[in-house]
Amino acid sequence: MFQIKKTHSIYHVNLIELLGVPKTGMAFTVNIKYNQIFTITCALKEYLKFNHCLPSRIILYRDGVGDGQLHSVVNYEVTQIMEYFLFICSRPKISVVVVKKRISSRFFAHINGKVSNPPPGTVVDSDVTRPEWYDFYIVSQAVRQGSVSPTHYNVVYDTSGLKPDHMQRLTYKLCHMYYNWQGIIRVPAPCQYAHKLAFLVGQSIHREPNVKLGNLLFYL
Repeated sequence: MFQIKKTHSIYHVNLIELLGVPKTGMAFTVNIKYNQIFTITCALKEYLKFNHCLPSRIILYRDGVGDGQLHSVVNYEVTQIMEYFLFICSRPKISVVVVKKRISSRFFAHINGKVSNPPPGTVVDSDVTRPEWYDFYIVSQAVRQGSVSPTHYNVVYDTSGLKPDHMQRLTYKLCHMYYNWQGIIRVPAPCQYAHKLAFLVGQSIHREPNVKLGNLLFYL
């Protein structure tokens, strides 16, 4: 899921179905590598078509990664992506951000003498974060009942030069960009679009979508 227009949001989607591939071992690793390179290539072609240049900065939001898999993301996925950009003689600034929703952490605010949920946009990047990580929590939503669930972001690779404050603001603002909901969602919009596309393909059509639909939000 990639945003390809500078002036406004146009998202390009591409999907490869992996059939008959074991979920462990070298075969799965090779196919994941091919999947990443293919989708990045398609996105760069679309970006070049709209903007007549390649992007100078790329931020990847990676979902579905546990704490024990962070080293694999850095050692395999990021390495393969960097090798690909060297191959095409392009050296953009890249950030890879792991997004985690299924966490048990909860935060509370002391407002007007009462303990309540933090307001939307609250960022926690100290004390409860791990010193060896570049990570932060964002409370992006407001809830009417119960305690609000924050989202944990871990920047596992970063050559973008963005300050942590800018990275946090960008991440929070992307939570406002989901077209299928008038409010704020828990994760950046590209992550939610990717979830919707994967669910549609896996549960309904069971095949790769037509390439002509790549720039349309047909999966919402």
